[in-house]
Amino acid sequence: MVFDPFRYRAQRLLHGDTWLNDAVLTLDSDGGISAIEVFDCAKHAKVTDLGAVSLMPGMIDSHVHGAKGCDVMDASHDSLNTMSHFFASLGVTAFVATTVTAPEAKIVAALQQVAQSKQRGVIGAEILGAYLEGPYFTEKNKGAHPTEWFRELSTSELDNLISYSDNQLVTVALAPEKRGALDVIRHLKQQGIKVMLGHTDASYDQVQAALDAGASGIVHCYNGMRGLHHRDPGVVGAGLTHANSYVEMIADGHHVHPAAIDVAHRCCGSRMTLITDAMCATGMPDGQYTLGEYQVQMQQGVVTTDTGSLAGSTLTLLQAVKNIQRWLDMPLEQAWLMASLTPAKSLGLQHQLGTLEVGKRASMVAIHSDLSIAKTWVNGRLVFDAVAMPSQEALCI
Repeated sequence: MVFDPFRYRAQRLLHGDTWLNDAVLTLDSDGGISAIEVFDCAKHAKVTDLGAVSLMPGMIDSHVHGAKGCDVMDASHDSLNTMSHFFASLGVTAFVATTVTAPEAKIVAALQQVAQSKQRGVIGAEILGAYLEGPYFTEKNKGAHPTEWFRELSTSELDNLISYSDNQLVTVALAPEKRGALDVIRHLKQQGIKVMLGHTDASYDQVQAALDAGASGIVHCYNGMRGLHHRDPGVVGAGLTHANSYVEMIADGHHVHPAAIDVAHRCCGSRMTLITDAMCATGMPDGQYTLGEYQVQMQQGVVTTDTGSLAGSTLTLLQAVKNIQRWLDMPLEQAWLMASLTPAKSLGLQHQLGTLEVGKRASMVAIHSDLSIAKTWVNGRLVFDAVAMPSQEALCI
């Protein structure tokens, strides 16, 4: 049977990092991109015309805990499915399901469910794997992580968690000043697991050593870490200046001042990775919610613990892109790629995701001029349609 390729025509398309006007994208039978071309009436007689939209690569949320009243720690397929659908409606085509510090049995259950749901499949944004945030942190910059469940690093314990996750654990966060951190970083790196440094009071030298040992970057920059001082550059100074450090950033205007984001961007450029760190209150009304072992309060979109510490965010990646574009006065494509290509690179998936190019997966988004989402595809499959309308074939006149 000969496959009849499916083609989409859009007013413009972000091809790599360059705009292509009146473009046609062709899918192959496996949901990949087989061609990206300028529209030719003779060649593209059969095409689905998307109209006045821009085709963009799908965004990747590489650090997210929950949304719509659901949390990764629910250890529930329904929760992950709900999150997946919500993310797709806002232009996210893939995410890394992130845990929090909790009793070991709860973490194990969450990791097992992430693996099962990835295998089973979800209805929206695809699950790339699990992100273990805690329990290998230190007390001073604990954030919303309960210290009674903090643990010392153990390669055998981590190997057990990797096994429980069915080898779907893609990121581990830890404090690099903990005993044996460098050996653990090297051990995880050998298994292809990304290590991020966070909730830590480590010195500049300790962070440099961890990054040199193979750690990939710093967790939500400025938050939950020793800050930048002119005589003590700390975690922030090391993370911003090390050439191999990806820098997670929560660009919601609450976690980090826009000027501090500007400083970070001037230091690390395309290494700055937009994340949400979103928790279950995202997309929900103000009120009381749960984050891990804590009861937290959301007021006007800001989530805090009883002691006033920020407890995750209610940010979406789409809003983060809009914020960065405005605060840093940068072109849309540059801001967008910080939420698509940079996380893909940080996860080692840049050859499959992050940009629209031939040979990559057709995980993509059609957006209107106001940046609202018209449609979202994951691996060539339409998973969100703002207005479900019969497709129209372009007419050659």
